[in-house]
Amino acid sequence: MRDDDVDVVLRLVENSIQQWPVPLMERLAKNEHNPFEILIACILSLRTRDQATAEASDRLFAIAADPFSIAGLTVKSIERAIFPVGFYRTKAKQIREISKQICEQFEGVVPDDIETLLKFPGVGRKTANLVRTVGFRKLGICVDVHVHRICNRLGYVATKYPDDTELVLREKLHKKYWITLNKLLVSFGQNQCTPTSPFCSTCPISQYCHQVGILAFR
Repeated sequence: MRDDDVDVVLRLVENSIQQWPVPLMERLAKNEHNPFEILIACILSLRTRDQATAEASDRLFAIAADPFSIAGLTVKSIERAIFPVGFYRTKAKQIREISKQICEQFEGVVPDDIETLLKFPGVGRKTANLVRTVGFRKLGICVDVHVHRICNRLGYVATKYPDDTELVLREKLHKKYWITLNKLLVSFGQNQCTPTSPFCSTCPISQYCHQVGILAFR
């Protein structure tokens, strides 16, 4: 994909994803969930499907929906609420520690800058950017596995790791797309441009795609 094709490609992607369910984080944003709930849901979502993440989030927030309440829970009670998300024991400890730090260092208010968010246990650049963009609607580029994979397949970037993709996108992608890129490509990556055997024969942007690294497709 050439730089000049970005506008038309993302417009085609946006039209295409209307047929599929909205990704979990965007559903949370539409329901006006607060940045703290976005942050905790992001932690729960790592290596976990959307449905399991949504159910675990609902169970946890039903008993404690703010950092002060969660900080007062035991790790075991958090474990019971979030099971069976992936690595639930580790995530329970991280969630309680994050909540404690937010209470003690930020008076219960989630910070909105990337570097501060990265200091919380279990928070990487993907989560920090998602909290900033979805939770606060501030500029950032959330690069998860779908964004990384699709941008490389298109030939728009040539990077090895998601963090590298974010840095390149910050240099070349127009800022008007920074916040929406993740929403568009996550849904597209889950349903069309899948990790293995993507649906290239029915892809609305196939004419712009270099198909980098694709060995088999449908």
